[in-house]
Amino acid sequence: MGLLLGACSTVDYYAHVAKGQGELVMSRRDVSEVLRDPSTDAATRQRLELAQQARHFASEHLDLPDNRSYTSYVKLDRSYVVWNVFAAPRFSISPIQHCFPFAGCVAYRGYFSRDKAKAEAAQLEAAGNDTYVGGVPAYSTLGWFSDSILSSMMRWDDDELAGTIFHELAHQLIYVKDDSSFNESFASFVQEEGLRQWRQSRGLPPQDDRDKTMDDGFTWLVMDLRDRLKKLYASGVDDTAMAAGKQQAIDDFRLRYVQWRDLDWPNDHRYDAWVNGPINNARLLPFGIYDRWTPVFLALFRHAEGQWPAFYGSVREFARQPYAQRQRSLQQWLDATGQPQVAPSL
Repeated sequence: MGLLLGACSTVDYYAHVAKGQGELVMSRRDVSEVLRDPSTDAATRQRLELAQQARHFASEHLDLPDNRSYTSYVKLDRSYVVWNVFAAPRFSISPIQHCFPFAGCVAYRGYFSRDKAKAEAAQLEAAGNDTYVGGVPAYSTLGWFSDSILSSMMRWDDDELAGTIFHELAHQLIYVKDDSSFNESFASFVQEEGLRQWRQSRGLPPQDDRDKTMDDGFTWLVMDLRDRLKKLYASGVDDTAMAAGKQQAIDDFRLRYVQWRDLDWPNDHRYDAWVNGPINNARLLPFGIYDRWTPVFLALFRHAEGQWPAFYGSVREFARQPYAQRQRSLQQWLDATGQPQVAPSL
């Protein structure tokens, strides 16, 4: 769920963003019009009907913004709407930040063209950085435009489609500049709790926790690799030793992954392609952003007795705090939850 918004340091990039967003606005059609169109195929019709039900539920039951977002549809000519370029120095896990007037500073730069994203990555690599280019099926303009349902979202299952609408509307409700972990953890909690209530309202059983448990375990392994690399980069050894240590840490990670997979998830190889592909500092950056503070937001929701307006009021109190104070407050709440840093069994 990439955020792509605001002016940029170069005129060319700003023109690219304006053109890309403008094309989305010009290409959108009201969902009601698409549903009335006899040429609309049955699969698209079913997905759009479900999306409209989720959109209505978001405002009526989750107190999320009631606006024109996700009431229009855009059929794209590509698999992703944007491609995000992540970059980090060769011996650092700190991202190269990109700052925008409205969205604040984020750890990536988004492009509506895969070729332009690849070209940006090549320039960053030529400067000695690690890079990673990832496709994004949906993003939020934080309410500056009425975001559309995109054809890139339609291949998801029902839960992911509905949950993404909840997630992106949460960004429109509360967003703090320069604090991606806060924003994404908040939106992820709204997505998870919203999806739980959505399924309950439809008479569906609770979600199977298997996928989330496996995803959490894999994320822990990646975060552990990041921690090991961070210690290596702070060690002060020369570049030759640093490069050798970096490769060794990655090789060891691959071994730990195989042990974890075969012990806890035999015959499930869903992460093999990621692990066997190129791994560098930039490819590790997206991990941990979406769930760092989710236990805190769960605690706040329970403290608000499950009332969304009261919960959002508590979240806004955190949002108003200066960054350093907010980090301390969130950590205190996290410590109070007793949420353990659970390592996967090896």
